[in-house]
Formats: sequence, structure tokens, C-alpha cells
Amino acid sequence: MIKKVLAAVSVVSLAISLLPVFSGISKAASISDANTTMFGPNVYVFDPTMPAADIESLAGTIFTTQEKNQFGSQRYALLFKPGTYNVNIREGFYTHIAGLGQNPGDMSITGGLNVDAKWANGNATQNFWRSIENLTIAPSSGKMRWAVSQAAPMRRVHVKGNLELFDFDANFNAGWASGGYLADSIVDNKVTPASQQQWFNRNNQYASWGGSVWNTVMVGDALPPAATFPDPPYTIVANTPVVREKPYLYVNSNGQYNVFVPALQTNTKGVSWANGSTPGSSLSIDQFYIARPETATAASINAALNQGKHLLFTPGIFHLNDTIRINNANTVILGIGLPTLISDNGKIAMSVADVDGVKISGLLFDAGPSMSPSLLEVGPTGSSLSHSSNPTILQDLYFRVGGAGPGLADIDLKINSSNVIGDHFWIWRADHGTGSGWGVNDSNYGLVVNGNDVTIYGLFNEHHNKYQTLWKGNGGRTYFYQSEIPYDVPNQSSWMSKNGMENGYPSYKVADGVTTHEAWGLGVYSFFRDAAVKLDSAIEVPDVTGVKVHHMTTIWLSGTAGSEITHVINGNGGRVYANSPSAAMRQTVAEFQGVGTGVPTALDRTGWTATTSPVNSTPSNMLDGNMSTRWTTGTDMVPGQYFIVDMKAAKTFNQLTIDCTGNSKDYARGYQVFVSNDGTNWGNEIASGTGTAPLITINFAPKTARYIKVVQTATATNWWSVREFNVYN
Repeated sequence: MIKKVLAAVSVVSLAISLLPVFSGISKAASISDANTTMFGPNVYVFDPTMPAADIESLAGTIFTTQEKNQFGSQRYALLFKPGTYNVNIREGFYTHIAGLGQNPGDMSITGGLNVDAKWANGNATQNFWRSIENLTIAPSSGKMRWAVSQAAPMRRVHVKGNLELFDFDANFNAGWASGGYLADSIVDNKVTPASQQQWFNRNNQYASWGGSVWNTVMVGDALPPAATFPDPPYTIVANTPVVREKPYLYVNSNGQYNVFVPALQTNTKGVSWANGSTPGSSLSIDQFYIARPETATAASINAALNQGKHLLFTPGIFHLNDTIRINNANTVILGIGLPTLISDNGKIAMSVADVDGVKISGLLFDAGPSMSPSLLEVGPTGSSLSHSSNPTILQDLYFRVGGAGPGLADIDLKINSSNVIGDHFWIWRADHGTGSGWGVNDSNYGLVVNGNDVTIYGLFNEHHNKYQTLWKGNGGRTYFYQSEIPYDVPNQSSWMSKNGMENGYPSYKVADGVTTHEAWGLGVYSFFRDAAVKLDSAIEVPDVTGVKVHHMTTIWLSGTAGSEITHVINGNGGRVYANSPSAAMRQTVAEFQGVGTGVPTALDRTGWTATTSPVNSTPSNMLDGNMSTRWTTGTDMVPGQYFIVDMKAAKTFNQLTIDCTGNSKDYARGYQVFVSNDGTNWGNEIASGTGTAPLITINFAPKTARYIKVVQTATATNWWSVREFNVYN
């Protein structure tokens, strides 16, 4: 049963509310009221009439708990009602600080709100998992410090002063930071990144920007610096092509909670609220199921979603025994205070149907101890609908495998739907913490994109066992990419792609059959800690005219002598293999555009023959060019059925198509492909997969062979039929 959680009201505050109001007498709110709302004990809602010293003390107590609490279970949201607060606050791990006005100017902190790295002597490279949004900061010192790395976004913030994105060590040297993300914000004076290794900006306004180390991408900023890649490494994109700002909680003029949902906008430049309120609409809080970790279950959440409710997750850890299923268009899923979802039994933690306009933001997905096929899946396999007029958007979503405990996932984030917008991801297979190590916290792929026309801003994706990013859909766009490939590869033979033919797995891989794709500002870094491992190319894309990549860099952070990234993209660009000289540490490629057509050529099938198991129908029907004829098993699909095609001479090829169009259910549910030069010795498979549609296209690295064998590997109540089998180069 779903229960609505009412705000707890203390006896004392209730008595005060019933006292008669006398002229000239007012009662300030008490700090004890801060966490008595419907959002539960880990959400603190502050009122400007509360004593500033009490607010500062409470925030300080939380910071003391969270300053070093990198893998702890505590989660907090500190929310400020409209007004002015003269407080100084430091923000630690798993803390979300936000104003509750409709616009950033409605709530102001006039003391200070900072993230520092004093706990690590100025090194902010592990200042993860925290956020700030929808407020104004007028720092009394004249500057705000935001020394963060991944998963620490700043959104809808007005800094009335300078902003520094790093911290100093004890000797007043700039300590490293590895961030970060800034969007829809105004900084009145200068932004100084200093030692920030990389940074992503979207739709901001600032007086000046003070440098870049390896990779800085700015999309839709009002007055960005000049594009000067590779030195300084600025990548500037004038306008943001399509986005909607992140939904947020606020209090209206009647004191009622609402969630504001910004409107979809195209071709934007600058801040959404600079000249008035952000365009959009409001949803009353009573349209949301408020999921609190002490009461909510997968069953209660799904029941609420089935009733048409939106969903607001409050801070805490949510252990799930079933998938959270989002089936209704335009559903809003909002997390406050870094709520963390864990699948305890190997199921997908959350799935989205192939519907319009879903908004998901502010969540951390933690892999559980049993292997999950994915942690978040957007659209089912085979999704084919267009959502261009009302796309799904995913914002401030983080995925973690290991670190906080045992974790296993095949794919962390799988996007099957088309027109999805991603706006800030950190997808992380843990390189430190509990339950981390090669063969321990396996995560094969960080991100797999199967949908068409998917756009992602601010993609951080690191340490997975195979491809960090595998992009199979057409029309994809990525604006900023930061990726460290795995530290813990034990030896080269454990990390070979293309069926053992190529050193390593490219971090950013666009599948061979893709004909249109574009990316801006990609950085791939190596630290092969445990062995002299090589990666052939950091980025690998099809060599076709519709694929363009702008501004790429590789970095050798450190590693075993003899380790290297050999090339930047597709065999182009020099190798990185040491910290000195500078060219050994950093290589860049300014532009890449393919030259091919992307149209494969079908091999001539004259004289080819086919044999099959089971022996049934006419095998030659799959080679006759006639879609009115077919070969079929004549029986239900079971593993082990196969056909062998003899091309009569060795051919070079890199694509196959198995076409059963006209018998739409008769496609192989699973397959393996083998090749041979004598028809007897087949070796290892060159490709395998799952059939999802009547036309199956299989791509692989070029092979030279005479015989091709396709084995059906699944069970279905349909016959397996093939109308045409073609081979391409």
C-alpha cells in the first residue's frame, strides 16, 4: 500500500501556531523545525527567520560527518526558503544544497558557500557526489571556492564575486582537480580553473575565464573565450542545440511545495533566467510519490507510477528487489540529496518505456552484488519511435560499480530510445574503495547508445573492462568527453578487442555501421598501474564522411614502463607513454572527418552454395536474390541450428545481413558467426549477438575466409527462416 507521508509537527510548534498574534510581536522559526517536513529526517528546510548561528552550526555538523565520507551511507539535502542568510557553509560528500525560490535571486547567502579540499591537502580529485543549485551567493571574501571533480554539478547559481575551481595545498600550490560541470549560471567576475584538468560549461555567463589545462568545452555560453585548441585547449560551440534545464523543487507564494519543469528549448545562448523566470510549468507536490528510504519499496514505487504519479526520491539508500518501471509519458523522476538505488538481485534498477518526455535527474545508481544487465535502461531493445518533439532527458545521473561495496553490471547505462538528451553523467567503475579490482567489480560497458539522434552534454565515463562508450545509433552528438581507461588491466592478453586482433578497447567507440556522428572535446587518459599494457587508439570511429570529431587529446597520467596509448583516433596522432618530455605525456588531434561513403558493397554470390542443419527446405533459397523464397528449419528454434555458406574462394568481408523480412518472427533470437578456410576448422566466433528484428546486420573487423557458418543460439516457438543472406565489404 502506498502511504502519503504527512509533515511531522512538534507539539511545541503546534502550540505556537495556535497562539493569538499580537501587534508588534513575531515568532522566529526554530532550527528544530528544519527537518520536520514531508521529505524525512535527512532533508533540512531552513527559514530566514531561523538564527543564522543555528543554521551554520547544523550545516557544520553535517559537513564534519561528510567531509571525508567518500563511501558512506549518509545522504543530506539542505534547502533554503526564499530570503537572505548570513552564514558560512562548507559542503561535503553526498550533500545537496539548493534554494527553494523559483529563481536564483529569491534566496541569497551573504557569507560563504564553499567546497574545499583541505581533507586531502588541496587535492580535489576525489571531491565527488555533491551539488548546488538555484541560489545566489554574495561571498563576504569576494570569492567562492568550488574545488570539485566528477559528479559535482553547479546549476542555476549566481555568484556575486569571483569563482575558483580548485584549492591550495599547505604550501599554497594549486592542488589538482578533475571536474567538473557548470550550467545555467552567472558569475559576476572571473572564473579561475587553475589546475582543473578538464571542465564542461553550458549556457553560462561570466566576466572572464582564466585558463585550461587539458580539455575545456563551452556550449552556449554568453561570452566565452576564443576557440584556441590545443593551447589553451578551449572548444567553443556557440549555441546549445536542444536542452531543457533540470527540474527543481521550490516553494510558491502560498508556501506550498512545487516542482518546476523547465520547457524544451533549442538553439540557446546564455542563462535561462537572466531576463526573467525560466520558461516552463509547475507541478504540485501532491502529484508526486515521495519515496523515503525507510518506507518505500520497488512495489510501492511502481504502484504509484502506475497510478500516474511522478516520483521524488529523498536522501538515502534504496535497496530494490525489482525494476522501477516508468511507463507513462512525461513522468518526472527527481532526486534530492543524492538518493542511491541498488539492485540487490541482478535486475535492472530502472527502466523507461519507449515514450515521450520522461525526465530523470539527481540519482546515483549503485551496482549490486549480482550481475545486472544494466542499471538504467531507456527504451526497450528495438525501440523505434521518434521523440524529437518531446525527448526524454537525463540529468545529473551517476553510475557506480564497486567502491562502496561489491558491484557487477554488464552495461551501466543503455539508451535504446531515440532523441534522448543526456545532460551530465559520471559512469564509474571504481578504481579504489571496497570491492574493486580486475575480475571483482566487472562492468563491461559504461554507456551503450542504440537509439538514433541522441545528444549528450558532459559525459564522464571511466575504468570499465571493455568499451567505456559504445555508440551504435546514427545522428549521435557528444559535447565534452572525459575518460580514464582501466587502471587494473593485469596483462595485454586480458584486454584485446576485435577478437584478439587489436590492443585494448578504444574508450570512445562508434560502431562500424554508423554513418552519421559528431563529437566535440574528447579527452582519454591512461594509468596502466599493473602491467605494460597498450591501447591502439583512444577513439575509434567509422571512416565515413558523416562522422566528425573535433578537438581530441590523450594523456599519459602515469603507469608501468612500456604502457601507452599508441594513437589518438583511428591510428592517427602520436603515442603517449611517459610524463617527460611533454609530447610523451600529451598528444592532440584537432579535427577528424571520415572520407568513405559508409555504403558497404555486397559480394557477388554467383556459384555460392549452402548447407544447413536441420536439413529442410532449399538452402539455396537464401542465395537466389528472390524475396519470395526462403530456407527454413521447419521446426522451432533451438540452440545449435546452423547454416554454412561456401563462397568457393577466399573473400575479404566485414559485414553480414540475415534477412527474414516477410516472416517477421522467424529471425534468430541469438547467433554466433564463425569463418573457415577449409570448412572444417572454425576457430573462435568472430561475432555474436541477439536478434531483435527481421533484418539482422552483423559488423566485425575485416576477415578473409572461404566459408561462413552462422549458428542459432536461442530458443523460440517460431521457425528460423532466412530469405536472403548477403556478405559485404
